[in-house]
Amino acid sequence: MTADSSTPILPTGRQRRRGMLLILALALAIFCWQLGSTGLVDETPPLFAASGRAMAETGDWLTPRVNGLPRFDKPPLVYWLMGLGYALPGREIWDPLGTWAARLPSALASVVTMLALGDTLLRHPFQADTHPRRTAVAAALAFALSPLVLIWSRTAVSDALLSGTLALSLLCQWRCYASGSGRRWWLAWIVLAFAVLTKGPVAVVLTGITLVLFALIRRDFSGLWVSLRPLQGLLITGLISLPWYAAELLVEGQPFWDSFFGYHNLQRLTSVVNDHLQPWWFFGPVLVVASFPFTPLLLFGLGRVIASFSGGASQQRMPTRDSLAYFAGSWLLAVLLLFTAAATKLPSYWLPATPAAALLIAATARPASLRQHKGLLIAWSSTAVFTAILAAGLFASPVWIPLIQDPEMPTLPAELMASGLVMRAAVCFIVALLIGVWSLRGAVKGRLLAWQGPMVLFQLIALVPMIQLGDRVRQMPVRQVAQQVVEQRRPGEPLAMIGVLKPSLHFYTDQVVVYEGKSRSALANLADRLSHERRQGFQGLPRTEEDASPSVLVVIDRGTASRQHWLDLEPQRLASTGIYELWRLDRSRLEQRAADLLDEGVDLTWKTPRPERY
Repeated sequence: MTADSSTPILPTGRQRRRGMLLILALALAIFCWQLGSTGLVDETPPLFAASGRAMAETGDWLTPRVNGLPRFDKPPLVYWLMGLGYALPGREIWDPLGTWAARLPSALASVVTMLALGDTLLRHPFQADTHPRRTAVAAALAFALSPLVLIWSRTAVSDALLSGTLALSLLCQWRCYASGSGRRWWLAWIVLAFAVLTKGPVAVVLTGITLVLFALIRRDFSGLWVSLRPLQGLLITGLISLPWYAAELLVEGQPFWDSFFGYHNLQRLTSVVNDHLQPWWFFGPVLVVASFPFTPLLLFGLGRVIASFSGGASQQRMPTRDSLAYFAGSWLLAVLLLFTAAATKLPSYWLPATPAAALLIAATARPASLRQHKGLLIAWSSTAVFTAILAAGLFASPVWIPLIQDPEMPTLPAELMASGLVMRAAVCFIVALLIGVWSLRGAVKGRLLAWQGPMVLFQLIALVPMIQLGDRVRQMPVRQVAQQVVEQRRPGEPLAMIGVLKPSLHFYTDQVVVYEGKSRSALANLADRLSHERRQGFQGLPRTEEDASPSVLVVIDRGTASRQHWLDLEPQRLASTGIYELWRLDRSRLEQRAADLLDEGVDLTWKTPRPERY
C-alpha cells in the first residue's frame, strides 16, 4: 500500500489455475467437511430451513412459510436455494438430518467468496507483489478463518449469502474500474440484484456508501461514474429483484409491507428490536474478534486507508489497478458506519465486512523486511501476542470450562473436558505461534500463510468435532423427542411445546406446533388456541366438537413442568429425553386449569400481534 516503482509479477494462466484449485480445495475442506453431520441449531436456522423445505413440498415459491405462518423477515433467494436442495431426490439417504440442504447456500457462498478474492488478486496483484499466488491464497484464508465466517458459513441463515453476493458485486465493480475498459460493467449490478433478493435494500445502501467513500479517496467521481454506469446498473438491479417484491405485495398486501419494510428494515435501523440493544461502539470489539488473531494487521491497513482521505493528490497519481486495498478499506468503513448508525446491532451484521478485512490483512502482510518497517513489526508482534493469549486461554480450559452453566446442556463441561478437543485446539495455536514467531526473521516469504496453516488444521480437527459434541448434547434430545412425537401422535391430535421453545421441533416433526412459554398466561393461551387459532395446516376446534381431539401432545422441559400451574394435570408421560418430557394431556383438565387462571385475573395474550412469532 506504499508507493513502489516495481511492478507485480502476473501469474501465468497455468499458475492461476493451480492457485484457484488450491483455494477451492481449502474452501471445500473448511466449509463443506461434515456440513450435514449435525442438526439445526435453534432458534433461527430451523425457521429458514422449514421455510425452504415448505417451498419444495408445497410448490409455493413466492411466499416463505414456517409453522403455518408467512415468514416475511427476509427476501426469497436463500429460501429458494434451500428449497432446491430439499427438492433433490433421495434426500433421506444423503441428507438424513435435513441440514446439508439448509446449510449449503451459506457454505457455497463462502466458497465462492474465497474464489473471488483469490481470482481478483491473481489477475490484479497488489502493487509490488512478487508472489501474487501466495497473497491470493493468504487473502482467501484470511477471510475463511475469521471466527464469524467459520460460524455463519455453517449456519442455515441468510447472512453468509448476503456477504457472498455483496462481495462478488463489489469486487466486480472494482475490477471494472481498475481495468479502465468498462467491460462487463453490468455483471456487478446483476449480482447486486441477488444480494437484494437475499436481504433487501441494505445491499444497495452498502454499495452506495462504499463507492462514495472510494470516490472521496480517489478524487475520481467521474471515473467511477463512467466505468460503473450506476443509473443503468440500478435499473438492471431493479428489473431483476423488484418483481418478487411487487408480486409478494400484491398477494400478501399490508402484512408484508408492515413486516418486511416496516419491522425488518426501517424499524431495525431506527429502533431496537428483539432486545438487541448495544452501545454505539459495539462493532469495535466485533471488528477485533472477527479478524482474530490478525486484527493488528487489519488495523494497520485500515489506518493507512483512513489517512488517505487527506491525501487526495497522491491517490490521484496512483494507478487505478493499485487501488484495491483502498477500495477494501472503503468497503469495510461502509459496513462500520451503516451498522453503527443502526439502532439494532448484531455480530452477524459485520459479516459483509469480512472479505474487505481479508484484503486489508493480505495487503499489509506482504513480504517485507520488518526491520525497515517499524509499524509492520509492531503489527506482527501484536499478532504474535494475540495468538499467545488465545493459546494460553485454551490451555487454561480446565479452569473455565467447569464454569459453563447451561440448563439445556448440563453435561457439556464434563464431556468437553473428557474429549480433549480444547487441548487439541490449544496445540494448533501454539504451533501457529511458533511458526509465526520464526517467520518474523527478515523478509520471510509466505509469512501469513505459515501462520494460517495450523489454524486450518484447528478448524478440521478441533472446531468441527466441538460442533458435533455440542449438537449431541444440546440438539439431539430435541430430535429424539421429535421422533417420539411422530411415533406417538394420533390422527388429528394437536402438538404443543411449552417452556423452552425450539423451532426445530416443527422442522423435525413436519407438524404445526403451538408454542407457548412458561407463564400462567401461557397455559391459558394454549387452551384457548387449541379451540380458536387458525393457521395454514392447523385449525383449532373446541373440544366439544365432533372432529376435535380430546387430547394434546405436549413437549415440556422439566423446569417448566415443575411450576405450580403445570402440576396436577395428570398427564400421560410418553417419553423423556434430555431436559424434555413428552406428555399426552387431557384437554378437559387443561381447559379447567385455564378457566381457574382466568378467574384469578390471568389475561390471554396470544392474539397480540408479534412480528417474530412462529
